[in-house]
Amino acid sequence: MLREKYIAAKQKWAEKQKARGFAPRTTAATDRLPPGQTLTSGFPVLDLGVKPEIALDQWTLTLDGLVGKPAVLTWAQFNALLQVEDVSDFHCVTSWSKYDCHWGGVAFPTLYELVQPKPEARYVYFTSYDGYSTNVPLEQCLDEDVLVATRFEGQPLTREHGGPARVIIPKLYAWKGAKFVQGITFLAQDKLGFWEVRGYSNRADPWKEERYA
Repeated sequence: MLREKYIAAKQKWAEKQKARGFAPRTTAATDRLPPGQTLTSGFPVLDLGVKPEIALDQWTLTLDGLVGKPAVLTWAQFNALLQVEDVSDFHCVTSWSKYDCHWGGVAFPTLYELVQPKPEARYVYFTSYDGYSTNVPLEQCLDEDVLVATRFEGQPLTREHGGPARVIIPKLYAWKGAKFVQGITFLAQDKLGFWEVRGYSNRADPWKEERYA
């Protein structure tokens, strides 16, 4: 019930903004802090009201779709891949931003090389253990700061922040980075995700304020 109320409230919020005539900027802002955002020193928790508890010996990440070498990685196999550390800013569509977040995990390009997507793959569709989904053009996923994170500020990623693993895509609003990630599917055609079909922008560029469809 709480999950349904939260989803309905978020969807209504997007509809109200659209009704007020909100439109994304045609020219991207150049400041570090995107327009309409406020800095926070904390880290608010936003999710679908479900925080699945996933035992590490039961966790898997499925990589499939238009790939030459589909894979299902266990926690041990995932952590045996090349590990990276990255510092980036975090921008939530609900108007708060957090600077200099320290993430650790596996860079998306490493996963790309592992499964060898076919030439016709153009989009990535992420699914999660809590039923969430979101979509991102493959080209944007190949930025060097995109990763599947298992650590935050040097510590294992907590369940409240999407642990044991979540996607981080710093150049987009944070709803594009799926918490509790379970699957990564490579597609030829775009497929809208959970919030995208409920009135949120399909592009999600914070510097253009692409919050709503």
